[in-house]
Amino acid sequence: MSPHLLCIGGEDHYLRIPFLLALGDRGIKVTAAGTGDGTPFAYAGLDYRSFGFDRFVNPLADLAAIKTLRGLIRDIRPDLVQSFDTKPNLLVPFAARGDHRVAVIRTINGLGWIYSSRSMLALALCPIYRALHRLAARSTAMTVFQNRENKIFFERYAMTGKGPSRLIPGSGIDIEGFEQTAEAGPSPNALRQALGLENFEIVITVTRLTRQKGIPTLLEAAALVHEVRPTVRFLLVGPRESEGPLAVTQAEINRHAPYVIAVGPRSDVPSLLKAADIFAFPTEYREGVPRALLEAALAGLPIVATRMPDCSDVVRDGWNGFLVPPHAPRLLAAKILDLLDDRAAARTMGARAAELVRQEFSLDLTVARYIAAYNELLDRPVQSKLQAPKANPNGGSLGQKRFS
Repeated sequence: MSPHLLCIGGEDHYLRIPFLLALGDRGIKVTAAGTGDGTPFAYAGLDYRSFGFDRFVNPLADLAAIKTLRGLIRDIRPDLVQSFDTKPNLLVPFAARGDHRVAVIRTINGLGWIYSSRSMLALALCPIYRALHRLAARSTAMTVFQNRENKIFFERYAMTGKGPSRLIPGSGIDIEGFEQTAEAGPSPNALRQALGLENFEIVITVTRLTRQKGIPTLLEAAALVHEVRPTVRFLLVGPRESEGPLAVTQAEINRHAPYVIAVGPRSDVPSLLKAADIFAFPTEYREGVPRALLEAALAGLPIVATRMPDCSDVVRDGWNGFLVPPHAPRLLAAKILDLLDDRAAARTMGARAAELVRQEFSLDLTVARYIAAYNELLDRPVQSKLQAPKANPNGGSLGQKRFS
């Protein structure tokens, strides 16, 4: 029988569908569980189970979610349970506690609001969450980290437990699927016309519109760019209304009209990226390897991002984009203007960004790394049929060299 993986995430779990399908193609039976709409999973032919939890601090809701997850694990009887996202990485180990038939893998794809915010509430909750992670580690067979800084952080506070840990960047980018989606969508000219941006330079940001994602800093930078270069428009793509008290207000965005345009969540992000000139990512959040950055790089966009651990794995300062400190709107604006002023350098950086993703973050390479991790925990190893990763001219796979 094929090993059975139950993969648990939050409302944006659908973004991992290519990863889950690739695992299925390589001999793993996959069931997904999350809090979002199950329609994309049904369309992809994946078994999907819905459950609920509160993304914010709510102990009663957390206890109810643990009970639901315990029932799911009992009913599905998987060999492996893998969790993604801040809350599931705590809830799943507690739900599986005492069930010796299943191996739990936590995937630390970011440290979340608790560890990113400097608010009094977040600072007060940090010791509690560290203690909860140490308890969760007791029921965890393996912990996977998506960047080196998060791994160091967990090790410093003894949150990895006795199980092995691995460094695997992201859930992989389905390069062929991304390009097919971009090609099937509206053309760059059609999108610009539909958005009323035919004669403007576009700086795009794809993220949740929250303070921790640096949106206030971006709005300040947009105002500074507009003073110097009024032909620039900033396009914000992503949810706002669902982000609760962390969201920027619509009034804040409206103060920067008409040079800032928020279009909400979109299903045509690959096409939008192809229509843009620059990608800005001002996050102050400790993430894993942001998918938005990888997709922007794959689209051939030069990137200006903050010097956070998650961003520095994708953006090499001065080579395929620029890194600036968080909370630095003047520096963010200056680097955006540098790229707009020197379009030849911007095109070179964009081409380098795309090649970096192809070499180090492809779906095939990522799946190979995960299957190697699963095989450490399984009695009946998965026999992967992947091709060998592309080697760089200096010897060895670029991805293996940086992340193994």
